[in-house]
Amino acid sequence: MSKLIMMRHGQSEWNKLNLFTGWVDIPLSAEGIQEAFVAGKLIQDIPIDVIITSTLVRAQMTAMLAMSLHSSGKVPVISHPEDQRLNKWGVIYSEETKKHTIPVFNYWELNERMYGELQGLNKAETAKKFGAEQVQIWRRSYDVAPPHGESLEMTAKRSIPCFKDKIVPLLEQNLNVLISAHGNSLRSIIMYLDGLNKEQVVHLELATGTPIIYDYTDGSFVKKTPTSC
Repeated sequence: MSKLIMMRHGQSEWNKLNLFTGWVDIPLSAEGIQEAFVAGKLIQDIPIDVIITSTLVRAQMTAMLAMSLHSSGKVPVISHPEDQRLNKWGVIYSEETKKHTIPVFNYWELNERMYGELQGLNKAETAKKFGAEQVQIWRRSYDVAPPHGESLEMTAKRSIPCFKDKIVPLLEQNLNVLISAHGNSLRSIIMYLDGLNKEQVVHLELATGTPIIYDYTDGSFVKKTPTSC
C-alpha cells in the first residue's frame, strides 16, 4: 500500500487581493505561508518518498514550507531536467546524503486553470463589467472557458493524463507521493479518483491548508483523513 497526499496551495498575494491569477506566477501571502505550515503539521509523520508540484511558485512554496516541518528531516531536492547546466552540475556525490533527500518534480500539466483575459482583473469589478452570472459561468461551469482561457474540462485533459502517466507509476512502486498544486488541477484529479460527473466536480470545494489523502492498493484509491493515517 502507498499513500497519495494532495494539497491545494495556500493563499497567494493575488488571492488576498481578489484577483484572477491563473498562470501568473505569484508567491504566497503571509497568510498562505501559515496555511502551508498548518498543512505540514498534519502530514509531518507520514513518510514522503516523492514530491510533485506544478511549475508555479505558490505550489512549490507550499510544498517546501510544509516539508520543513516533516519529522523525517529529509531535504527536498528539486529536479531540473530541462536545464542542462543545473541537471549536469546539480549532482549529489554522497550516497549517504542522498538517503536523506526527497526528489521533487515540477509538471506544468498540474498548473492552475489558465484564466486568459481575466488574469490580473479584480473578481468583483469583473462581475460588475460582465455581469455576475457570466463570471459565475466562467468560474464554475465545466466546459465554458473565459476569453482566451481554459475551461475546467480543458484543465482536466492535461492534469488527469499527467496523473495517470507520471504519478500512478510511483504509487505502484509503493512510494508515498505528495502533490502540491491548485484548486482546478486537483479538482480534475479528484473527479477522476472519485468518479465525479461534470455537475458534481464544479461544486467541489478544496480548502487551503488541508491535505487530501488516499490509500492506493492494487489500482484502487480509498480516501482517508489526516487523523486516520
